[in-house]
Amino acid sequence: MLEQPHFGRRLKRLRLARGLSQAGLVGEGMSTGYLSRLESGERRPTERAVSYLAHRLGVDTSALTDPSDGRSLTGVLAAVASAPPGTDDTAALSRAVEEDAGEDPAARWQALWLLSRAAGRDGDYELERTRLLELIELSDRLEAPELRARSRVRYARCTRALGDMRTAEPAAVEALSVARAAELGVSDTLAALMVLISVETELGRLETAGRHVAELERDLLPRAAAAQAAEALWTAAVVSNRQGDDATARARLDTALGLLQGKDDLTLWTRLRAAATAAALQMSPPRVAAAERWLDEAASVLHLIGTPLQLQELRALQAHLAFHQGRWDDARALSQALLTEEDLRLSYRDRVRLSVLDGRLLILAGRADEGIAALQQLGRQATESRNLDLAAHIWQALATTLAEVRSPEARTETPERDDTGRHRASGS
Repeated sequence: MLEQPHFGRRLKRLRLARGLSQAGLVGEGMSTGYLSRLESGERRPTERAVSYLAHRLGVDTSALTDPSDGRSLTGVLAAVASAPPGTDDTAALSRAVEEDAGEDPAARWQALWLLSRAAGRDGDYELERTRLLELIELSDRLEAPELRARSRVRYARCTRALGDMRTAEPAAVEALSVARAAELGVSDTLAALMVLISVETELGRLETAGRHVAELERDLLPRAAAAQAAEALWTAAVVSNRQGDDATARARLDTALGLLQGKDDLTLWTRLRAAATAAALQMSPPRVAAAERWLDEAASVLHLIGTPLQLQELRALQAHLAFHQGRWDDARALSQALLTEEDLRLSYRDRVRLSVLDGRLLILAGRADEGIAALQQLGRQATESRNLDLAAHIWQALATTLAEVRSPEARTETPERDDTGRHRASGS
């Protein structure tokens, strides 16, 4: 543990970097007088105090206690950039950021960008949001339109993953506004437009999202690199899907998947297949055979190199696929195992969709009151948080499931068959 006064200086720097007063940091678990003496170096911290303060600051205890290695932030960034592939320098970079005096805002921006990306990759969206808020502030200070647009795109994606649509929408709008005003390149403008389309779709503004898709396809897609074009087509496919135009959605998905080979970008190749699986299962009727094929392809890679978040997303998709194949017991086992997992990292939307699946399975298993109550609560929560597309999915799922249990086919638990001859459950 650091000796005083170094601990106190680091603690105060962390608090001020987050814009917290002493009272705001301590909450109800510590007195401001004790915190003041810690920051001034008059008192040595106990392990309990370190743990509590680290939790309140949203950092690992090492950010408060690990000794500095004497390297500048620029030096640590150089070491990170030159490290062998697969090296995890997150802890060292985080310590360097906390020790940084802020003399080089550009270096700090780069470090925070890497740390926010790592947090998002791990599914720690709250920590990612904290990093991104400082990124936005730094990009404004640097007056660099590229950095301003990129930090806002990432922030919109992060808050969307948290289900915070009230924050995601203005961030996406501002990102696109900055990109257009500064006449940024295709990559930045397309990234901003894609996140805005995704947010508009979640908000149920399909007409507006459709107009932006037309703009994307007309003005940006022909000039985009293959990887970003594939992502854009997948984004457009989701809009077509929500509009009920499954033929266009299928065509866009197939084109997107054909643009990229695993050797080009294995991570994106895998992510697109997982995304295509989700989209295929939400079509009417679901493309179960295609979804199974794409998910098998993604699984073959994720079982080898997947992060904990990606593996959870894979298992959630496997639960949805099992449901559509009529393997309700398997779907229930998978969904329950995930929903009760202590370190669940799924985004808000993925969590809710998994909970919807669990509620539907309760109804189909004869526990109608319990399942209906769960779905009604989810629907109200999604509506209140302005996740209107998700809310529509929940109410539609409830109506579809109730219709199924009232039909003779559902009562005998004989799902429909898809074109592969497998049983599947109807609905999405």
